[in-house]
Amino acid sequence: MSPDNRAERLRTLVASRQPGHGLPGPFQWDEAVHQQDMNRIWRSGWLFAGLSCEVRKPGDWLRFDVDTDSVVVIRGDDGVVRGFHNVCRHRGTQVCLEDAGHAVSLVCPYHQWTYARDGSLITCRGMHDIDKAALGLSPVHVRDAEGLLFVSLADHPPDFTAAFDLMAPMARVQKLAHAKVAKHIDYEIEANWKVVWENNRECFHCNVNHPEYIKANYDHYDGDEASGAIGASIATATERSQEKWGDSPLAATHPDSGLTQFPDPERGTWFSANRTVLVPGFVTESLDGRQVAPLMGEFDDPDVGVARMRTLPNFWCHASCDHAFTTRLAPAGPRRTRARASWFVHRDAEEGKDYELEALLPFWQCTSEQDWELCRRVQRGVESSGYIPGPFSKEKEFNVDAFVRWYLSKLTDA
Repeated sequence: MSPDNRAERLRTLVASRQPGHGLPGPFQWDEAVHQQDMNRIWRSGWLFAGLSCEVRKPGDWLRFDVDTDSVVVIRGDDGVVRGFHNVCRHRGTQVCLEDAGHAVSLVCPYHQWTYARDGSLITCRGMHDIDKAALGLSPVHVRDAEGLLFVSLADHPPDFTAAFDLMAPMARVQKLAHAKVAKHIDYEIEANWKVVWENNRECFHCNVNHPEYIKANYDHYDGDEASGAIGASIATATERSQEKWGDSPLAATHPDSGLTQFPDPERGTWFSANRTVLVPGFVTESLDGRQVAPLMGEFDDPDVGVARMRTLPNFWCHASCDHAFTTRLAPAGPRRTRARASWFVHRDAEEGKDYELEALLPFWQCTSEQDWELCRRVQRGVESSGYIPGPFSKEKEFNVDAFVRWYLSKLTDA
Protein backbone atom coordinates (compact mmCIF):
# COMPACT_ATOMS: atom_id res chain seq x y z
CA MET A 1 0.00 0.00 0.00
CA SER A 2 1.41 3.40 -1.01
CA PRO A 3 1.89 6.20 1.54
CA ASP A 4 -0.98 8.15 -0.04
CA ASN A 5 -3.30 5.14 0.20
CA ARG A 6 -2.29 4.55 3.84
CA ALA A 7 -2.98 8.19 4.69
CA GLU A 8 -6.37 8.09 3.01
CA ARG A 9 -7.29 4.85 4.79
CA LEU A 10 -6.33 6.40 8.12
CA ARG A 11 -8.47 9.47 7.44
CA THR A 12 -11.38 7.19 6.59
CA LEU A 13 -10.90 5.24 9.84
CA VAL A 14 -10.77 8.40 11.93
CA ALA A 15 -13.91 9.74 10.27
CA SER A 16 -15.73 6.44 10.86
CA ARG A 17 -15.49 6.75 14.65
CA GLN A 18 -18.89 7.72 16.05
CA PRO A 19 -18.62 10.36 18.81
CA GLY A 20 -19.12 8.90 22.27
CA HIS A 21 -18.29 5.39 21.04
CA GLY A 22 -15.25 3.16 21.03
CA LEU A 23 -12.60 3.06 18.34
CA PRO A 24 -13.25 1.01 15.21
CA GLY A 25 -11.46 -2.34 15.40
CA PRO A 26 -8.58 -1.65 12.99
CA PHE A 27 -7.19 0.95 15.41
CA GLN A 28 -6.25 -1.96 17.66
CA TRP A 29 -4.58 -4.26 15.15
CA ASP A 30 -3.81 -2.56 11.82
CA GLU A 31 -0.07 -2.28 11.03
CA ALA A 32 -0.42 1.09 9.29
CA VAL A 33 -2.22 2.53 12.32
CA HIS A 34 0.49 1.10 14.56
CA GLN A 35 3.22 2.84 12.57
CA GLN A 36 1.33 6.11 12.81
CA ASP A 37 0.99 5.58 16.56
CA MET A 38 4.73 5.09 16.82
CA ASN A 39 5.61 8.19 14.82
CA ARG A 40 2.97 10.60 16.11
CA ILE A 41 2.85 9.53 19.77
CA TRP A 42 5.63 7.21 20.95
CA ARG A 43 8.49 8.86 19.08
CA SER A 44 7.29 12.43 19.56
CA GLY A 45 6.65 12.83 23.30
CA TRP A 46 8.05 11.86 26.70
CA LEU A 47 8.23 8.23 27.84
CA PHE A 48 8.76 7.00 31.37
CA ALA A 49 11.87 4.81 31.51
CA GLY A 50 12.36 4.07 35.21
CA LEU A 51 13.52 5.60 38.47
CA SER A 52 16.85 7.32 38.92
CA CYS A 53 17.54 5.07 41.92
CA GLU A 54 17.85 2.22 39.40
CA VAL A 55 20.98 3.92 38.04
CA ARG A 56 22.29 5.09 41.38
CA LYS A 57 26.06 4.84 40.75
CA PRO A 58 28.20 5.95 37.80
CA GLY A 59 28.12 3.11 35.28
CA ASP A 60 24.70 1.81 36.32
CA TRP A 61 22.42 1.52 33.31
CA LEU A 62 18.94 0.33 32.37
CA ARG A 63 17.47 -0.59 29.00
CA PHE A 64 14.04 0.41 27.72
CA ASP A 65 12.66 -1.01 24.46
CA VAL A 66 9.84 0.69 22.55
CA ASP A 67 8.73 -1.45 19.63
CA THR A 68 11.79 -1.51 17.33
CA ASP A 69 13.66 1.18 19.28
CA SER A 70 15.95 0.44 22.21
CA VAL A 71 17.26 3.04 24.65
CA VAL A 72 20.01 2.81 27.25
CA VAL A 73 19.86 5.16 30.24
CA ILE A 74 23.17 5.41 32.10
CA ARG A 75 24.67 7.51 34.89
CA GLY A 76 27.96 9.07 33.87
CA ASP A 77 31.10 9.67 35.88
CA ASP A 78 29.91 13.25 36.42
CA GLY A 79 26.68 11.98 38.02
CA VAL A 80 24.53 13.06 35.07
CA VAL A 81 21.95 10.58 33.76
CA ARG A 82 22.04 10.36 29.96
CA GLY A 83 20.16 8.39 27.36
CA PHE A 84 21.38 6.83 24.12
CA HIS A 85 20.00 4.75 21.30
CA ASN A 86 21.14 1.20 22.02
CA VAL A 87 22.77 0.98 18.60
CA CYS A 88 26.48 0.67 17.84
CA ARG A 89 27.66 3.31 15.38
CA HIS A 90 29.62 0.68 13.44
CA ARG A 91 27.17 -1.90 12.10
CA GLY A 92 24.08 -1.23 14.19
CA THR A 93 24.38 -4.04 16.73
CA GLN A 94 22.62 -3.55 20.04
CA VAL A 95 25.29 -2.76 22.61
CA CYS A 96 23.43 -3.59 25.84
CA LEU A 97 21.72 -6.98 25.76
CA GLU A 98 20.29 -7.27 29.28
CA ASP A 99 17.58 -5.25 31.03
CA ALA A 100 20.05 -3.51 33.34
CA GLY A 101 23.63 -3.66 34.48
CA HIS A 102 26.79 -1.87 35.51
CA ALA A 103 29.62 -1.02 33.13
CA VAL A 104 33.04 0.57 33.27
CA SER A 105 32.44 1.17 29.57
CA LEU A 106 29.86 0.01 27.04
CA VAL A 107 31.32 -2.56 24.65
CA CYS A 108 29.58 -3.70 21.49
CA PRO A 109 29.56 -7.53 21.51
CA TYR A 110 30.02 -7.72 17.71
CA HIS A 111 33.31 -5.95 16.94
CA GLN A 112 34.12 -4.51 20.39
CA TRP A 113 33.65 -0.84 19.64
CA THR A 114 33.88 0.68 23.10
CA TYR A 115 32.00 3.69 24.44
CA ALA A 116 32.59 5.74 27.59
CA ARG A 117 29.84 6.32 30.11
CA ASP A 118 29.10 9.66 28.43
CA GLY A 119 28.49 7.87 25.11
CA SER A 120 31.71 8.95 23.41
CA LEU A 121 33.60 6.41 21.30
CA ILE A 122 36.83 5.33 23.00
CA THR A 123 38.16 2.55 20.81
CA CYS A 124 37.22 1.01 17.48
CA ARG A 125 39.37 -2.08 17.05
CA GLY A 126 40.88 -2.54 13.59
CA MET A 127 39.94 0.97 12.37
CA HIS A 128 42.41 3.87 12.51
CA ASP A 129 41.26 6.36 9.90
CA ILE A 130 37.90 7.46 11.31
CA ASP A 131 36.79 10.44 13.38
CA LYS A 132 35.94 8.93 16.75
CA ALA A 133 34.55 12.24 17.98
CA ALA A 134 31.77 12.01 15.38
CA LEU A 135 30.81 8.40 16.17
CA GLY A 136 29.60 8.41 19.74
CA LEU A 137 26.34 6.74 20.67
CA SER A 138 23.35 8.70 19.35
CA PRO A 139 21.76 10.60 22.26
CA VAL A 140 18.13 10.79 23.32
CA HIS A 141 16.67 13.48 25.56
CA VAL A 142 16.36 12.72 29.29
CA ARG A 143 14.49 14.55 32.05
CA ASP A 144 14.58 13.68 35.75
CA ALA A 145 11.52 14.70 37.78
CA GLU A 146 12.91 14.14 41.28
CA GLY A 147 13.60 10.48 40.57
CA LEU A 148 11.18 9.82 37.71
CA LEU A 149 13.21 9.40 34.52
CA PHE A 150 11.65 10.27 31.18
CA VAL A 151 13.21 9.95 27.73
CA SER A 152 12.17 11.30 24.36
CA LEU A 153 13.04 9.92 20.95
CA ALA A 154 12.04 13.20 19.29
CA ASP A 155 14.56 15.64 17.88
CA HIS A 156 12.58 18.46 19.50
CA PRO A 157 10.44 17.05 22.33
CA PRO A 158 7.62 19.04 23.93
CA ASP A 159 8.33 21.27 26.89
CA PHE A 160 8.65 19.27 30.10
CA THR A 161 8.37 22.16 32.56
CA ALA A 162 4.68 21.87 33.43
CA ALA A 163 4.92 18.10 33.88
CA PHE A 164 7.95 18.53 36.16
CA ASP A 165 6.24 21.20 38.26
CA LEU A 166 3.23 18.95 38.86
CA MET A 167 4.94 15.60 39.50
CA ALA A 168 8.21 16.64 41.15
CA PRO A 169 6.74 17.69 44.55
CA MET A 170 5.06 14.31 44.99
CA ALA A 171 8.14 12.40 43.85
CA ARG A 172 10.34 14.55 46.09
CA VAL A 173 8.36 14.01 49.29
CA GLN A 174 8.29 10.26 48.52
CA LYS A 175 12.08 10.43 47.93
CA LEU A 176 11.79 8.28 44.85
CA ALA A 177 15.30 9.26 43.83
CA HIS A 178 16.56 7.61 47.02
CA ALA A 179 14.36 4.50 46.97
CA LYS A 180 15.33 0.94 46.06
CA VAL A 181 13.81 -1.68 43.81
CA ALA A 182 11.98 -4.38 45.73
CA LYS A 183 10.73 -6.23 42.66
CA HIS A 184 10.22 -5.97 38.89
CA ILE A 185 7.71 -8.19 37.11
CA ASP A 186 7.63 -8.08 33.32
CA TYR A 187 4.52 -8.93 31.32
CA GLU A 188 3.63 -9.20 27.66
CA ILE A 189 -0.01 -8.24 27.40
CA GLU A 190 -1.87 -9.74 24.46
CA ALA A 191 -3.50 -6.45 23.55
CA ASN A 192 -2.85 -3.15 21.80
CA TRP A 193 -1.53 -0.37 24.06
CA LYS A 194 -4.74 1.64 23.58
CA VAL A 195 -6.83 -1.24 24.94
CA VAL A 196 -4.62 -1.16 28.04
CA TRP A 197 -5.13 2.58 28.52
CA GLU A 198 -8.88 2.36 27.97
CA ASN A 199 -8.97 -0.21 30.75
CA ASN A 200 -6.91 2.06 33.01
CA ARG A 201 -9.13 5.07 32.48
CA GLU A 202 -12.28 3.64 34.05
CA CYS A 203 -13.27 1.74 37.16
CA PHE A 204 -16.63 0.67 35.73
CA HIS A 205 -15.20 -2.85 35.71
CA CYS A 206 -13.72 -2.74 39.22
CA ASN A 207 -16.62 -4.01 41.34
CA VAL A 208 -16.67 -7.37 39.61
CA ASN A 209 -13.04 -7.73 38.54
CA HIS A 210 -10.90 -6.11 41.28
CA PRO A 211 -12.00 -7.36 44.71
CA GLU A 212 -8.66 -6.40 46.28
CA TYR A 213 -8.51 -2.91 44.81
CA ILE A 214 -11.99 -1.73 45.73
CA LYS A 215 -11.47 -2.50 49.42
CA ALA A 216 -8.86 0.27 49.60
CA ASN A 217 -10.08 2.87 47.09
CA TYR A 218 -13.12 4.92 46.16
CA ASP A 219 -12.54 4.84 42.39
CA HIS A 220 -15.47 2.58 41.62
CA TYR A 221 -18.04 4.99 43.05
CA ASP A 222 -19.45 7.23 40.31
CA GLY A 223 -22.63 9.21 39.86
CA ASP A 224 -25.47 8.07 42.10
CA GLU A 225 -23.21 5.54 43.84
CA ALA A 226 -21.17 8.40 45.33
CA SER A 227 -24.11 10.10 46.98
CA GLY A 228 -25.11 9.80 50.62
CA ALA A 229 -22.76 8.08 53.05
CA ILE A 230 -20.02 7.39 50.50
CA GLY A 231 -19.81 10.98 49.33
CA ALA A 232 -19.83 12.22 52.91
CA SER A 233 -17.06 9.81 53.88
CA ILE A 234 -14.84 10.99 51.01
CA ALA A 235 -15.50 14.66 51.77
CA THR A 236 -14.77 14.21 55.48
CA ALA A 237 -11.52 12.32 54.85
CA THR A 238 -10.37 14.86 52.25
CA GLU A 239 -11.13 17.82 54.51
CA ARG A 240 -9.27 16.19 57.39
CA SER A 241 -6.25 15.56 55.15
CA GLN A 242 -6.19 19.15 53.96
CA GLU A 243 -6.46 20.50 57.50
CA LYS A 244 -3.69 18.18 58.66
CA TRP A 245 -1.22 18.76 55.85
CA GLY A 246 -2.09 22.28 54.69
CA ASP A 247 -0.33 23.32 51.50
CA SER A 248 2.18 20.46 51.52
CA PRO A 249 2.25 17.77 48.81
CA LEU A 250 0.80 15.35 51.39
CA ALA A 251 -2.65 16.92 51.38
CA ALA A 252 -5.40 15.18 49.40
CA THR A 253 -6.21 17.05 46.19
CA HIS A 254 -9.00 14.90 44.73
CA PRO A 255 -12.11 15.52 46.87
CA ASP A 256 -14.51 13.52 44.70
CA SER A 257 -15.32 9.88 44.18
CA GLY A 258 -14.33 8.12 40.99
CA LEU A 259 -11.23 8.74 38.92
CA THR A 260 -9.80 12.18 38.38
CA GLN A 261 -10.51 13.56 34.92
CA PHE A 262 -7.60 12.69 32.62
CA PRO A 263 -6.62 13.29 29.90
CA ASP A 264 -7.87 16.66 28.66
CA PRO A 265 -8.02 16.34 24.86
CA GLU A 266 -8.94 19.98 24.33
CA ARG A 267 -5.70 21.12 25.98
CA GLY A 268 -3.65 18.16 24.83
CA THR A 269 -2.77 17.33 28.44
CA TRP A 270 -0.58 14.21 28.66
CA PHE A 271 0.36 14.32 32.39
CA SER A 272 -1.54 14.39 35.67
CA ALA A 273 -0.90 14.04 39.40
CA ASN A 274 -3.11 14.10 42.46
CA ARG A 275 -3.38 12.68 45.97
CA THR A 276 -6.39 10.67 47.09
CA VAL A 277 -7.61 9.40 50.44
CA LEU A 278 -7.96 5.71 51.20
CA VAL A 279 -10.96 3.90 52.62
CA PRO A 280 -11.05 4.05 56.45
CA GLY A 281 -8.89 1.31 57.95
CA PHE A 282 -6.34 1.43 55.10
CA VAL A 283 -3.06 3.32 55.42
CA THR A 284 -1.55 1.73 52.31
CA GLU A 285 -2.55 -0.24 49.23
CA SER A 286 -2.08 -3.71 50.68
CA LEU A 287 -4.50 -6.59 51.02
CA ASP A 288 -5.46 -5.71 54.61
CA GLY A 289 -4.56 -2.01 54.55
CA ARG A 290 -1.71 -2.33 57.03
CA GLN A 291 1.86 -1.23 56.36
CA VAL A 292 3.94 -3.77 54.47
CA ALA A 293 7.27 -1.89 54.58
CA PRO A 294 8.94 0.96 56.50
CA LEU A 295 7.72 4.49 55.87
CA MET A 296 9.26 6.05 52.78
CA GLY A 297 10.64 9.47 52.05
CA GLU A 298 10.01 12.27 54.48
CA PHE A 299 7.07 10.52 56.13
CA ASP A 300 6.81 10.16 59.89
CA ASP A 301 3.07 9.49 59.70
CA PRO A 302 1.40 6.81 57.54
CA ASP A 303 -1.76 8.90 57.09
CA VAL A 304 -0.84 10.34 53.67
CA GLY A 305 -3.25 8.57 51.33
CA VAL A 306 -1.96 7.74 47.86
CA ALA A 307 -0.06 9.94 45.41
CA ARG A 308 -1.08 9.13 41.86
CA MET A 309 0.88 10.19 38.80
CA ARG A 310 0.27 9.32 35.17
CA THR A 311 1.68 10.30 31.80
CA LEU A 312 0.55 9.32 28.34
CA PRO A 313 1.37 7.12 26.62
CA ASN A 314 3.16 4.79 29.05
CA PHE A 315 3.18 5.45 32.81
CA TRP A 316 1.17 5.39 35.99
CA CYS A 317 2.23 5.33 39.63
CA HIS A 318 0.52 4.80 42.98
CA ALA A 319 2.72 5.80 45.92
CA SER A 320 1.55 4.94 49.44
CA CYS A 321 3.22 5.72 52.75
CA ASP A 322 5.44 2.63 52.63
CA HIS A 323 5.96 1.76 48.96
CA ALA A 324 5.55 3.07 45.44
CA PHE A 325 4.22 1.05 42.54
CA THR A 326 4.86 1.97 38.90
CA THR A 327 3.71 0.57 35.58
CA ARG A 328 5.73 1.21 32.42
CA LEU A 329 4.16 0.35 29.07
CA ALA A 330 5.76 -0.13 25.65
CA PRO A 331 4.19 -1.35 22.41
CA ALA A 332 5.58 -4.56 20.93
CA GLY A 333 3.68 -4.44 17.66
CA PRO A 334 -0.01 -3.71 17.06
CA ARG A 335 -1.29 -6.66 19.11
CA ARG A 336 1.17 -6.76 22.03
CA THR A 337 2.12 -4.42 24.87
CA ARG A 338 5.03 -4.96 27.23
CA ALA A 339 4.43 -3.89 30.81
CA ARG A 340 6.94 -3.64 33.64
CA ALA A 341 5.36 -3.58 37.10
CA SER A 342 7.78 -2.29 39.75
CA TRP A 343 7.67 -1.98 43.53
CA PHE A 344 9.95 0.48 45.34
CA VAL A 345 10.62 0.78 49.07
CA HIS A 346 12.80 2.83 51.42
CA ARG A 347 16.44 2.75 50.41
CA ASP A 348 17.54 1.11 53.67
CA ALA A 349 14.74 -1.46 53.86
CA GLU A 350 15.90 -5.08 53.83
CA GLU A 351 13.84 -7.91 52.41
CA GLY A 352 13.10 -10.55 55.02
CA LYS A 353 13.73 -8.08 57.83
CA ASP A 354 11.76 -4.91 57.03
CA TYR A 355 9.40 -6.24 54.37
CA GLU A 356 8.28 -9.49 52.78
CA LEU A 357 7.45 -9.76 49.10
CA GLU A 358 4.55 -12.05 49.98
CA ALA A 359 2.87 -9.06 51.67
CA LEU A 360 4.16 -6.27 49.41
CA LEU A 361 3.27 -7.67 45.97
CA PRO A 362 -0.24 -9.16 45.97
CA PHE A 363 -2.36 -5.99 45.94
CA TRP A 364 -0.94 -4.66 42.70
CA GLN A 365 0.09 -7.99 41.23
CA CYS A 366 -3.48 -9.25 41.46
CA THR A 367 -4.95 -6.00 40.12
CA SER A 368 -2.50 -5.81 37.22
CA GLU A 369 -2.90 -9.41 36.13
CA GLN A 370 -6.68 -9.13 36.36
CA ASP A 371 -6.48 -6.14 34.01
CA TRP A 372 -4.14 -7.85 31.57
CA GLU A 373 -6.58 -10.74 31.21
CA LEU A 374 -9.46 -8.32 30.63
CA CYS A 375 -7.40 -6.55 27.96
CA ARG A 376 -6.63 -9.86 26.27
CA ARG A 377 -10.33 -10.60 26.04
CA VAL A 378 -11.06 -7.15 24.61
CA GLN A 379 -8.34 -7.57 21.98
CA ARG A 380 -9.83 -10.89 20.90
CA GLY A 381 -13.23 -9.24 20.61
CA VAL A 382 -12.25 -6.12 18.67
CA GLU A 383 -10.52 -8.28 16.06
CA SER A 384 -13.76 -10.15 15.38
CA SER A 385 -15.65 -9.44 12.16
CA GLY A 386 -18.72 -9.05 14.37
CA TYR A 387 -17.31 -6.16 16.42
CA ILE A 388 -19.24 -2.88 16.30
CA PRO A 389 -18.01 -0.15 18.72
CA GLY A 390 -20.52 0.49 21.48
CA PRO A 391 -21.37 3.71 23.36
CA PHE A 392 -19.48 4.92 26.43
CA SER A 393 -21.21 5.56 29.74
CA LYS A 394 -21.18 9.31 30.39
CA GLU A 395 -21.05 8.70 34.15
CA LYS A 396 -18.44 5.94 34.25
CA GLU A 397 -16.43 6.04 31.01
CA PHE A 398 -15.91 9.78 30.50
CA ASN A 399 -12.15 9.30 30.79
CA VAL A 400 -12.16 6.56 28.16
CA ASP A 401 -13.92 8.90 25.77
CA ALA A 402 -11.41 11.64 26.67
CA PHE A 403 -8.52 9.25 26.02
CA VAL A 404 -9.91 8.28 22.61
CA ARG A 405 -10.34 11.94 21.66
CA TRP A 406 -6.81 12.75 22.91
CA TYR A 407 -5.45 9.86 20.88
CA LEU A 408 -7.23 10.82 17.67
CA SER A 409 -6.07 14.41 18.00
CA LYS A 410 -2.46 13.25 18.33
CA LEU A 411 -2.81 10.81 15.48
CA THR A 412 -4.13 13.38 13.03
CA ASP A 413 -2.31 16.50 14.22
CA ALA A 414 -0.34 17.84 11.29
